[in-house]
Amino acid sequence: MLIGVPEEIKNNEFRVGMTPESVAEAVYHGHEVMVETRAGLGIDATDDHFRQAGAKIVKTAEEVFAKADMVVKVKEPQAGERKMLREDQLLFTYLHLAPDPEQTKDLVKSGAICIAYETVTDTHGGLPLLAPMSQVAGRMSVQAGAHALEMAQGGRGVLLAGVPGVQPAKVVILGGGVAGENAAYMALGMGADVTVVERNVDTMRALVVRFGPALKTIYSTRLTIEEQVLAADLVIGAVLVPGAEAPKLVSRDMVKNMKKGAVLVDIAIDQGGCFETSHPTTHADPTFLVDDVVHYCVANMPGAVSHTSTYALNNVTLPFVLAIADKGYKQALEDDPHLLNGLNVHRGKVTFKAVADDLGYDYLDPRDAIAT
Repeated sequence: MLIGVPEEIKNNEFRVGMTPESVAEAVYHGHEVMVETRAGLGIDATDDHFRQAGAKIVKTAEEVFAKADMVVKVKEPQAGERKMLREDQLLFTYLHLAPDPEQTKDLVKSGAICIAYETVTDTHGGLPLLAPMSQVAGRMSVQAGAHALEMAQGGRGVLLAGVPGVQPAKVVILGGGVAGENAAYMALGMGADVTVVERNVDTMRALVVRFGPALKTIYSTRLTIEEQVLAADLVIGAVLVPGAEAPKLVSRDMVKNMKKGAVLVDIAIDQGGCFETSHPTTHADPTFLVDDVVHYCVANMPGAVSHTSTYALNNVTLPFVLAIADKGYKQALEDDPHLLNGLNVHRGKVTFKAVADDLGYDYLDPRDAIAT
């Protein structure tokens, strides 16, 4: 199979779909890999590094999309990239379709076979290709929130850890999954007063076992969310409904009544955001104010730490890339029901139910899609 790796073009996105080490593995398996020139500079991988791994370097993304059997990326294809997709071409990347009707329409129109990292599952019910980026985003959310709390950034002028004689910041984390757990890890390590709001009792027990009494946990209801949010200096939204649009847990009225200069960090923004006042931002312009509350809603947070993120992502995506390339996509999907869960769009049909339901498409079961 000919695998193509274009340079990422989303704002301040420095990750790359395959590392030189991943390319070398694909070549060892008998496949060809073409990489757009300069695609790896964000992880300090030069064109020569990719050549030494066995890749062919091409000058443009147009050449990658025109020739590759499978395109491996990091972020969802941007409008210009979507126009280059071909019928029956494989696209393997993060998609986050539920809050993105324009992208969904273009992918359906393209006739391509689109497999989303974020809906591939594992035997434990987890999301193994999303987990490493959730770990990164969870940890980054605390760094970003601490910075945004500074007065010069529009924040309350509160130091996350406090100092002797002065209380630390109150950090509230909505959701105790992978991102929320990693946010708690960072916030506790920095000395903040941390509360996780969560619905799953087993998840709360596991968090308390890991972090001990320093971490507070509260069962999630509308009332407890409001009480915690209004008391918080920093709120981190870390909720996820796999493949679907994130629930809006913090209303506009709640934001209006928050402390002046409090900060909201919306990790769920890729899936539409969990704050009613959220809209996507970029690393170039990461924050905005609503009712004197700072909102940080960068839609590709891990792109800022591209070296760490790319290698963490490739650790989990490479086995699937090889399976698809070695077997062909149909056989790979038939053999692995967890990879099959990643199939979101297939030759003009939406094959992930949450996306179909959220955006009003007819749903085609992915097993039926590959059977035909």
